[in-house]
Amino acid sequence: MNDRDRAPIRVLIADDQDMVRTGFRFFLDAQPDITVVAEACDGEEAVTLARRLRPDVCLLDIRMPKLDGLEATRMLAGPDVADPMRVVVVTTFDLDEYVYGALNGGACGFLLKDSGPTLLAEAVRAAAVGDSLVSPSVTVRLLKHVTAARTPAPAVASVPPEPQEPLTERELDVVRLVALGHTNAEIAASLFVSLSTVKTHLTSVQLKLSARNRVEIAAWAWQTGRAPQ
Repeated sequence: MNDRDRAPIRVLIADDQDMVRTGFRFFLDAQPDITVVAEACDGEEAVTLARRLRPDVCLLDIRMPKLDGLEATRMLAGPDVADPMRVVVVTTFDLDEYVYGALNGGACGFLLKDSGPTLLAEAVRAAAVGDSLVSPSVTVRLLKHVTAARTPAPAVASVPPEPQEPLTERELDVVRLVALGHTNAEIAASLFVSLSTVKTHLTSVQLKLSARNRVEIAAWAWQTGRAPQ
């Protein structure tokens, strides 16, 4: 089956600003592999529509009436959700507590609205295949801050300083690129390996580090000096 034969990625957009929703819809609907199936102007409507329509990816703003995006994320993708959805938080506000709140709540991506439409589409595609994308500037700044503070942030509290079983050199290569916010596809291209190989390495790394997600993997890299400086 080639890309044209695959069903398009079904997306829900939740934002309290009409112009933002219109802009996102216009760009995403123009992509051959993405279709917008619903829009919501507040968090409550987003949760209701998402549970009814089960989109492949939910794009949620943070500051919305009735129910903010962080709480909506927890309700749709949190650790207590039996069948979690894939949520990407898209916001104007580059605040650490929002990043932590989104990722702790189960979001698989965190994107700034000024990141541009291309990165928005990449985040949707990454989320749809179980990957994640965090704005590179957010990833690097946030994890450098964690390293400088010498205390784990809430989203990375369970990461041990050193794994009981050492990582292989290739696994460390993957970890370094994760620390820079690269997607699985970008890592595969950089290391000249297949996407499935990258996923295999990441699964092994998560087990060795007892990491819940790739953000914890990236944090471990920064905390232990493995990340590129």
